[in-house]
Amino acid sequence: MLSCKELVAHSSDFLDGQLSFRERLAVRTHLAMCRHCRRFIRQMRLSQAVLRRLPDTPIPELDALSARLAKQRRDDLVS
Repeated sequence: MLSCKELVAHSSDFLDGQLSFRERLAVRTHLAMCRHCRRFIRQMRLSQAVLRRLPDTPIPELDALSARLAKQRRDDLVS
């Protein structure tokens, strides 16, 4: 059976459908027994879904917002 560390190493290929039958079976067997890795795979699937919804072109307002939030966080850490 795969270890958790091995599952993490195979997770992207698993989610992309790029594993052999034997590798998929090993991942699925591990997931059936390990709730932590099931949670990890759910989080990975959610991350993929969010990334797919991001716009292809950059949005200038988001860059400005990001810079402002980063500055505010730095200021909060200093005070």
